[in-house]
Amino acid sequence: MNTAGLTDSELLEAEPLDQTLVKAPAPEEAEPVVEEAPPADSPQPEPAAAPLVIPSLDDSSLYIHRELSQLKFNIRVLEQALDESYPLLERLKFLLIFSSNLDEFFEIRVAGLKKQITYAREQAGADGLQPHQALARISELVHEQVARQYAILNDVLFPELAKHQINFIRRRYWTTKLKTWVRRYFRDEIAPIITPIGLDPTHPFPLLVNKSLNFIVELEGVDAFGRDSGLAIIPAPRLLPRIIRVPEEISGPGDNYVFLSSMIHAHADDLFPGMKVKGCYQFRLTRNADLSVDTEDVEDLARALRGELFSRRYGDAVRLEVVDTCPAHLTDYLLKQFNLGESELYTVNGPVNLTRLFSITGLDSHPELQHKPFTPAIPKLLQNAENIFNVIGKQDVLLLHPFESFTPVVDLLRQAAKDPNVLAIKQTLYRAGANSEIVDALVDAARNGKEVTAVIELRARFDEESNLQLASRLQAAGAVVIYGVVGFKTHAKMILVLRRENGELRRYAHLGTGNYHAGNARLYTDYSLLTADAALGEDVSKLFSQLIGMGKTLRMKKLLHAPFTLKKGLLDMIARETQFASEGKPAHIMAKFNSLTDPKIIRALYKASQAGVKIDLVVRGMCCLRPGVPGVSHNIQVRSIIGRFLEHTRIYYFHNGGDEQLYLSSADWMERNLDKRVETCFPVEGRKLIMRVKKELEAYLSDNTQSWQLQPDGRYMRNSPTGNQNPRSAQQMLFDKLAAPVITVR
Repeated sequence: MNTAGLTDSELLEAEPLDQTLVKAPAPEEAEPVVEEAPPADSPQPEPAAAPLVIPSLDDSSLYIHRELSQLKFNIRVLEQALDESYPLLERLKFLLIFSSNLDEFFEIRVAGLKKQITYAREQAGADGLQPHQALARISELVHEQVARQYAILNDVLFPELAKHQINFIRRRYWTTKLKTWVRRYFRDEIAPIITPIGLDPTHPFPLLVNKSLNFIVELEGVDAFGRDSGLAIIPAPRLLPRIIRVPEEISGPGDNYVFLSSMIHAHADDLFPGMKVKGCYQFRLTRNADLSVDTEDVEDLARALRGELFSRRYGDAVRLEVVDTCPAHLTDYLLKQFNLGESELYTVNGPVNLTRLFSITGLDSHPELQHKPFTPAIPKLLQNAENIFNVIGKQDVLLLHPFESFTPVVDLLRQAAKDPNVLAIKQTLYRAGANSEIVDALVDAARNGKEVTAVIELRARFDEESNLQLASRLQAAGAVVIYGVVGFKTHAKMILVLRRENGELRRYAHLGTGNYHAGNARLYTDYSLLTADAALGEDVSKLFSQLIGMGKTLRMKKLLHAPFTLKKGLLDMIARETQFASEGKPAHIMAKFNSLTDPKIIRALYKASQAGVKIDLVVRGMCCLRPGVPGVSHNIQVRSIIGRFLEHTRIYYFHNGGDEQLYLSSADWMERNLDKRVETCFPVEGRKLIMRVKKELEAYLSDNTQSWQLQPDGRYMRNSPTGNQNPRSAQQMLFDKLAAPVITVR
């Protein structure tokens, strides 16, 4: 079926493309032909092409290093800052997301590689790259991309923002009036809070907080005590804003800002009376922020985590960012203090803490420079339903956020909290926020006498403190709080509501691909399934029993769950498609998730490709598989979607000889998800829902505006319409299909 001329909405309505591979039938046997030898003086035939050498599936050349792959995802995010189809402040936001992602990349990924080297525990992955080799390549790539990021900011975005009267006024452009205002602001709002630290034998180099803004100051002269070390450090308190808005009566019309760093540079002399400031230069240190709690050697995980949260701010140094005007002798001095090498130094042409610019990306004065707001749709069958249990009891309800509202999930808990027929509520919480509507509903339920049990994962990275707070809040309300299973993060997203109906208990469940965080539900794409299916509800109940109590693994009827049956189930389904293809039958795998790193899964996909299975993957971030390798992965294509919303759905589709199977899951195809986490994978059932999700997945495979194609050499090439193709954006297509009103997201 040729879809080139279809509109986006028509494509979603169309019958799914027949994308299966069928082996050609073997040619019929023929009589042997005896060829005569050519005359001696006749032209000689061209030498035969060298036979295709197919590497072993364990060959390291077939695998991409996971950290380098993650870094390339961040580079694709940075590329969006140059995409003029986005509103200007949204382009700035992408540039800042690149900074934020890079911070975490160094705090976790780079720190992990350095730790392997420090403790002589270097381990090469399937790609064969040793940690020191990976760090060298990372340093090369990041230096190149950070320089590019600041060039985009200074040469593209700042000038474009200035056209809309959004200005960041550099010191050289300060008028006399502005200088006077800055001096007064510095004297009244900044100087009283700042504590400069002179460096001498009684004042050693201070222990600086992770990612904090600091200044190294070169001084001349002797202080009141006769000290003349010549150096001082100015830590900028985190409570101070990094950009300060200038009143219009001072700077004129528009949104005009001055950087805190510029104010401190301009008035550093005031902090060292009687001495001369020869130079003042901003810098920022990134530290290892990965928590290391030995879960097998602690009696109280919550208490141990509270201790680790403090130490996270002062982990080992992994990166130093310094303004590019800082002299070499001072950068060398800082590198020595932090035990870092030249490759870990990043000199930047601008503020060292760009993420603080997020504060201006939602300016009320410039809505035209931002995405238009939208209202997620609520399915018709839920719009006028007074009792959500009556609706779910009759049919499954599938929601795709953010195009469809997260409110029905919250309503399920709200109504359960008040319903006299509801006896118990059980829920997993990975990332929710201590003050979320979800937690409010659980608190109300506990106070109303329901049996509320919350399985809270305290080790959700960078949400540990929030999860400790919500655990305390739920415990205070009378809920039972469980901290998951030692050694296995609880990453599954599920709710179970037990309700008495006609003298019997009935189970209602929510299963999702994303977290119970209403804010994320407006920014991430995720599926939610609301169901009263008896078998699925029983499975969810069994999984909660495994998490909360103790005992052997319980057999599930429909649910696949890690770390027990999910990986084996995936390998079995891939092997089944491989068998179909080897028999000359149609075979097709489609999947969408955030990351693909598990070597066993990748090898299984390579075998499937060799057998003739067509494999279409949408992998947002890390992908260690190389598609398009002749004789190995020539039947595999991998694309990444970067758009307004963060792609977060996990979908697994298997053609299964025509009896199609489709699953949604909380798990990516990574070792940590499949081997070291508690995850759920649940079937989508019923022809109507299967076809719906399949079409939505195919929308991503047809995207030619926001998609990037992974090449065999590890590069990503951006897709664009070719020939008579219409531009197609998967996110816009889903907006048109599901959300109301229709809003342009490109």
